[in-house]
Amino acid sequence: MVIGMIFDRNALEQALDELGRRAHAEGKTVEIAIYGGSALMLTFDWRQATKDVDAVFEADRQSVRRLAREIAEEKGWDPAWLNDGVKGFLSAADTSPRAKRLFRTYPSEDVPGLRVMVASPAYLFAMKCRAMRLGDVGGSADVDDIKRLARELGLSSADAALDLVATFYPDRVIEPRTRFGLEEIFDSFAASEDSPLNGTSQS
Repeated sequence: MVIGMIFDRNALEQALDELGRRAHAEGKTVEIAIYGGSALMLTFDWRQATKDVDAVFEADRQSVRRLAREIAEEKGWDPAWLNDGVKGFLSAADTSPRAKRLFRTYPSEDVPGLRVMVASPAYLFAMKCRAMRLGDVGGSADVDDIKRLARELGLSSADAALDLVATFYPDRVIEPRTRFGLEEIFDSFAASEDSPLNGTSQS
């Protein structure tokens, strides 16, 4: 078993294609919603790899888990390559059109086995901000993603960022660490090339 499987976009698309083919062979069309690094990789060209796939698949959970496990066993992947650990960070607005959209049907529209939804950039930004840990601001993949998403979304201040987060999560669940972290991130933009308006960061 390969514990440290790393997915680039091509490997991820192949895994989703295989999942779709197996579901279709059983006469099923299952749906999953993808979040985190995998959603970023499918949406933007600056996210190059991810260690696993954060997804939610409530409608046909047992079938998706079984098929994902079968693929993992055959390919020597970590059995948790497709996992739903992200559920604890979902917003009450998760089902709204502004939260996610249909990305693709695998293996194809004519052979539908798997419908993949991806979280919107705004929702991904809010989720990553909510999950930010104390000490992350000094450097982590999540903070790099927050910086890049801030640029993609045209956010230029901590207040604007917090306003966006608040459209997905009520104030009572936005912890002080999120506020402090965003203030520190946007303060750092003023003195670096990581500005969301004119710079880049590496993830």
